[in-house]
Amino acid sequence: MNHTVLEGALDRMRWLFDEFENLYVSFSGGKDSTIVLELAIMVAREKGRLPVDVMFLDQEAEWDVVINYVRRTMDRPEVRPAWLQVPFRLFNSASADQPWLTCWEEGRDAEWVRPKQPDSIRGNVYGVDRFYKMFPAFTAHQYPSGQAVSISGVRCQESPNRQAGLTNSKTYKHATWGRVDHKAKKHFTMHPIYDWAQTDVWKAIHDNGWDYCRLYDLMYQYGVGMRQMRVSSVCHENALTQVPWMQEMEPETWGRITNRIEGLHAVGQMQDSFNGTPSELPFMFDSWQEYRDHLLENIIIDPAKREKMRGLFLRTEKQYRPEIQGQLCKAHIRAILTNDYHGTKMTDFSAAYNKTWSITRKRRDQASDH
Repeated sequence: MNHTVLEGALDRMRWLFDEFENLYVSFSGGKDSTIVLELAIMVAREKGRLPVDVMFLDQEAEWDVVINYVRRTMDRPEVRPAWLQVPFRLFNSASADQPWLTCWEEGRDAEWVRPKQPDSIRGNVYGVDRFYKMFPAFTAHQYPSGQAVSISGVRCQESPNRQAGLTNSKTYKHATWGRVDHKAKKHFTMHPIYDWAQTDVWKAIHDNGWDYCRLYDLMYQYGVGMRQMRVSSVCHENALTQVPWMQEMEPETWGRITNRIEGLHAVGQMQDSFNGTPSELPFMFDSWQEYRDHLLENIIIDPAKREKMRGLFLRTEKQYRPEIQGQLCKAHIRAILTNDYHGTKMTDFSAAYNKTWSITRKRRDQASDH
């Protein structure tokens, strides 16, 4: 079957609408959730099921340009909005001393980055307080009986782990492109654009004239690579490199957000030289490993987190060849400087290394064939 990815995603979306009476789009303001929402609206219009339920979990530490786009989206007649501005905890990678931000913390209204929306949901009735747990908890609260599906914009291209997870095991009936949120309640999250590339995303937006978050345009003007563009919380470990530009792009947001979140101002003062690790080994150290261990002892204050990181570093050292240990230590340093004891930087390093090694091995095999 000679389908385009757009036609394939529309077929998947139609199937989800046929399978599930309870259905909503999990919207972040990013390009991928934009595609998912537009496809859902197209199919809902075909099937007479407008408006589409849309949930946005507001992380408070967001760019104004993102919030403006979300507002435009939630005001569309095709959308039935659920804008969550509820207290929950968000990891702050800019500070080892204060690693948690409680978004929309009650009793601290004057410190919030911005006021709440007049139509937002404000009470956390979901029984959880962590970002990643909020989504299945929202589904469970909204649909206490009967099967339900959240539709999200996750794509395989973003990570080898995602590709493995979305192509190997069945999630719902024949479909692999999702996850089970609650087996007994038959609650699922499905990703109908899992096989799209970034170029597919931008082509669809351009060809259809769809609205999108203009932060992407600003980042492009600043030379940010497509894979590094993020529109979510600025204190995420993969978003810290973009923090310095906020001073120029949105100075008012910058002032509010640095008053609110510990460590972001220091990241901003490093300007665009901040990339998580120095380009050259500081002269007082004999190796990247020695420098890494020094930073681990002096920056990570919490002993439990320090030992968790140390264990992660030792495990990853055993996985890679000696000749790339220096590169691996640089990834460890990036993890320390961004307070990333979850291991995101290690996952990024593994994905980059595996991709490079795969290309090298393919070229070597092709050369040997000749």
